[in-house]
Amino acid sequence: MASTTLENAFSKHSSSTAIIIPGKPALTVSYQKLATDVKAFQQQLAKVGVSPQAAVSIALPNTYEFIVSFLAASWQRAIAAPLNPAYKQSEFEFYIDDLSSAIALVPKGAFAQDAAAVRAARKYHAAIAECYYNGNQVVLDVKEAGRLAGKSAPVESAQPDDIALVLHTSGTTGRPKAVPLTHRNLLRTMRNIQETYQLTPKDRTMLVMPLFHVHGLLAGLLAPLASGGSVIVPIKFSASEFWRDFLQHQANWYTAVPTIHQILLKNPPPNPKPQIRFIRSCSSPLSPKTFHELEKTFGAPVLEAYAMTEAAHQMTSNPLPPGKRIPGSVGVGQGVEIKILDEAGNEVPQGKEAEICIRGENVTKGYLNNPAANASSFHKNGFFRTGDQGKKDPDGYVIITSRIKELINKGGEKISPIELDNVIAQNPAVSEAVSFALEDEIYGQDVGVAVVVKAGQKLNVEELKAWLAERVAKFKLPKKVFFTDVMPKTATGKIQRRLVAEAMLKKEQPKAKL
Repeated sequence: MASTTLENAFSKHSSSTAIIIPGKPALTVSYQKLATDVKAFQQQLAKVGVSPQAAVSIALPNTYEFIVSFLAASWQRAIAAPLNPAYKQSEFEFYIDDLSSAIALVPKGAFAQDAAAVRAARKYHAAIAECYYNGNQVVLDVKEAGRLAGKSAPVESAQPDDIALVLHTSGTTGRPKAVPLTHRNLLRTMRNIQETYQLTPKDRTMLVMPLFHVHGLLAGLLAPLASGGSVIVPIKFSASEFWRDFLQHQANWYTAVPTIHQILLKNPPPNPKPQIRFIRSCSSPLSPKTFHELEKTFGAPVLEAYAMTEAAHQMTSNPLPPGKRIPGSVGVGQGVEIKILDEAGNEVPQGKEAEICIRGENVTKGYLNNPAANASSFHKNGFFRTGDQGKKDPDGYVIITSRIKELINKGGEKISPIELDNVIAQNPAVSEAVSFALEDEIYGQDVGVAVVVKAGQKLNVEELKAWLAERVAKFKLPKKVFFTDVMPKTATGKIQRRLVAEAMLKKEQPKAKL
């Protein structure tokens, strides 16, 4: 019988390897041990008062502690809310406040250091607990009880329609939208990924994506584990250690953003060359050039996929051989309906461009507390609007032609330009700020910002970047800052990011010598 919750998907009494944490020595965890540790951590969460639908903010890097705490929160019918551990205090504050988190989980030592996540949790009266593996189990060490003081809760058993995970996605309105994903949503995606790549217990993947991202969490961790395979989990991606760990622990596939593929291509290839069953690429567009270089260098089929947080990750993928894979295409629908629809929700003729829309059991039912976004994001026929323009070729393969929304996609990190505008505008020397996407060889896109300085004020690039570095995560910092006296606008006085970007880049070009 198919699993209906994460609890029954991972309650496996098997001695086969589930998790490998590289190191000296490596930590190797069986499925049976993983289930035991998750159940023990769930009991600790219940004991401190974590009850159904309470949000558990997880500010941990890619570690065994993250895996155990994430699964335990979902088993307890709580909502796991993974956060980028590199966030600044104001960013943690937004997410912890938005979900009214009951507890924030931080690494060992974070409390004594008064880390950003600790300060943010304290401000909103969330409990603060350090998590660490003591060689026997993962310990939940509560440092401040916050709003859980004096509470306890019974140990729960998850239900298919419980919200298991909430991730925020950057919106064009600037305020990130909370995407609730149920056990049913997640299990459907896990099953889709398993079927797309024919994952079995013989497969072993190298996890390179962060687990606070839907890509790393679903495609890099949960789907491989649901298929009975093994996952190698280094604390972070390292080009110099990637192939060493890949070979040593006998991985046979990996999934990553194009940026990581390009970094691996710039480094010496492994010798001997491992037997790679396939390489998956997702979260930002893969150029045909990189596609061909990967296949040639590593001797494995490269399968580009297309995904969104709102779809619990995967929507389409190119198939494994002998199926046809097309460079520049994201493949065909995988367990979901994909249609190209016009503004009215009508399907357009094959080959014609319009918005890519999806419908399936993996798709969220709607954003949390955001009726306006829900009204604009779904057609009446139930199809979710991706915000991407595209078409289908004669074989039904999806080709993404442009982004309707203005998000900056930096190596898979989605950055809201409006959110960035609003932060920069708080600088006392700034009159106007407009952020936009710059083409970038490594990341696909990077951040550019045009700034008008207030009359009588002074501001240079280094000062602005230093000021901004205290307020936003490192990946949001602009690659280029353009100072201008007048912000380009349309005839009606509207600012169009595309026009601003074109004007700034034109100004930057060297003038031809006469």
